[in-house]
Amino acid sequence: MKTNRRNFLAGVSAATALSTSRVAFGQKKYDTGATDSEIKIGHTNPYSGPASSYSSIGKLHQAYFRMVNETGGINRRKVNFISYDDGYQPPKTVEMIRKLVEEDQVLACFNMTGTPCNSAIHKYMNQKKVPQLFIATGASKWGNPKDFPWTIGYQPDYHTEGVIYAKHILANVKDARIGVLYQNDDYGKDYFNGIKDGLAKEAGRLVKVVTYESTDPTVDSQIIELKNSGANVFYNVSISKFAAQAMRKAADLGWKPVQYMNNVAASVGTTMKPAGFDNVQGVLTAAWLKDPTDKQWDNEPDMKEWRAFMAKYIPDGNLADGSYIYAYGVAALLRKTLEKCGDVLTRENLMKQAASWHQLHLPGLLPGITVSTSPTDFYPVQAVQMSRFKGETWELFGDVMHNESS
Repeated sequence: MKTNRRNFLAGVSAATALSTSRVAFGQKKYDTGATDSEIKIGHTNPYSGPASSYSSIGKLHQAYFRMVNETGGINRRKVNFISYDDGYQPPKTVEMIRKLVEEDQVLACFNMTGTPCNSAIHKYMNQKKVPQLFIATGASKWGNPKDFPWTIGYQPDYHTEGVIYAKHILANVKDARIGVLYQNDDYGKDYFNGIKDGLAKEAGRLVKVVTYESTDPTVDSQIIELKNSGANVFYNVSISKFAAQAMRKAADLGWKPVQYMNNVAASVGTTMKPAGFDNVQGVLTAAWLKDPTDKQWDNEPDMKEWRAFMAKYIPDGNLADGSYIYAYGVAALLRKTLEKCGDVLTRENLMKQAASWHQLHLPGLLPGITVSTSPTDFYPVQAVQMSRFKGETWELFGDVMHNESS
């Protein structure tokens, strides 16, 4: 399926006004997973396995809805948030999601991590007509309401991010010779197709492309291949564990290309620090969230709110782990969407409300970046800003680039 691509524009552009449905109170209507006193929400996450660095996402969600329940719930209802470990293994995701839908009987499933894991349940969720809400992957296929009306993404899509890197390379790197490392699945291919499409007639600048499996122990041999190819640009499409390995190995080899790293691995705590700060200076990425290690945000109300939450509910959490601020923002989006449903807690109404946001501000989003959706636009966040690693944190530069529906 080819996703309808949107053109990138620097700076803030006019947004199309979206109609939002009125909240229905008084007339109660429920589907499976909702009652007068409870809303059941399902979730899977890699608490173990190669992507366990993202376990902080699930930990925050559990703490967030505990906080929601302690402060009165959502429209007087407590959230029963049920989260299972899938180990970043698609067959396990299928097993756990079936349990959530058929045994636990949740109203919806929310923010499951990973393109391969969400791909494994994509058809099932839509056949069952159970919302697959605000999932933790930027694959472009999640924005297809015509064929998959029960699945909606959250973060900027990978293909478009790849296009941005291609354009930045062509504009800033003389005689670019690009080496690519990507995870051998839909997630990696989406990013790779993005840079290839962005290069267009300059695609010949891709001098070496290597892949890895999420079950591989290391990517050392792949980095050796890339160095030996003569590449002077390294496009690193990896989850945190392998992104850190790759940058550390490049430094060990004395290979010093211009490095572009996908945003999904941009956490200072789980990627950049393990790679060694000396080894990651100047690495580039496309950002859309405030980095908690960037002191310019310390006095912002949303970051103060997040730090207070962390101190109370996850006091041992690593505040340098960007996954915590990511999870806090998307949990707030689910909360607001459920609130907007009022007393009509049906799966159909939940998807209707999820697809009716207009420039919504969420905690942790960069200035100028908001959430907008419509019945034909299932890409909630459609803007990024380039960022460069300097010292022990990320440094933003350039304008916010928006991706508007065409």
